[in-house]
Amino acid sequence: MAQVGLGWFCSGCSCGGFPLQKLRAFTVHSATKVTNIKYIDCSNNHRNRRSLVQLNTSSIEKKSNNKQPRKTEHHLWMKRDSAESGHKALNLVRIISELPNDKEVVYGALDKWTAWETEFPLIAAAKALKILRQRSRWSHIIQVAKWMLSKGQGLTMGTYDTLLLAFDMDGRVEEAESLWNMIVHTHTRSISRRLCSRIISLYHHHHLPDKVIEVFADMEELGVKPDEDTVRRVAHAFQELGQEEIRKLFVNKYQCKWKYLHFNGERAKVKRDVWNG
Repeated sequence: MAQVGLGWFCSGCSCGGFPLQKLRAFTVHSATKVTNIKYIDCSNNHRNRRSLVQLNTSSIEKKSNNKQPRKTEHHLWMKRDSAESGHKALNLVRIISELPNDKEVVYGALDKWTAWETEFPLIAAAKALKILRQRSRWSHIIQVAKWMLSKGQGLTMGTYDTLLLAFDMDGRVEEAESLWNMIVHTHTRSISRRLCSRIISLYHHHHLPDKVIEVFADMEELGVKPDEDTVRRVAHAFQELGQEEIRKLFVNKYQCKWKYLHFNGERAKVKRDVWNG
């Protein structure tokens, strides 16, 4: 059999060297070696002849078909089920919604909610606060947040922000002021601008310009730069107190020199008049 170009031609039979039509292979197993043999089908004048060609007679060692077992991965942590914490949060919302406005009753029910927990379900409690906030259940937010703080849990800026908002919407300004004083004395160098803006918004909402100025003084002492909404509220507080010159100096220092306006469907950046805002 000879190779011409890219095809094979048969030269050992009476087919006259016609191109090979079919090529099939099989394997013969013996006691000592494995022999690969291929059949070649040749066609000549409607007659099919089969020529047996031995292509490979080298010994081949049998390979083991036993697959190695996969390595078992061991983790040093346990994956938390987010759906489980969501169910716990909904259960907490349901429990707190059915309770009367009594501190002992509420705290007792919340203690039962965590009675069988190996650790405090902080994620579930945070999700419950988020759900209550979406539903505008401000009194229930105050109950749950106060209970968490009494347990030494949830001492974060997010919890404080939610609680201050609930105090604002529920009209409990004195409790908000008490909480803010605790935050200032406990977290002196880690108070966020968002939290300062929240308490200033509370005082502005309840028409307490002197308290707004006090919080702004704390912000300056702590090095917290006010955002645009805070600048507007503080300037309004100075105006209410009749301190127009201080208001102009304050606006000139903190108000952004540029603002954005929408004109004919486009957003344009224009220079702001620092004296008139």
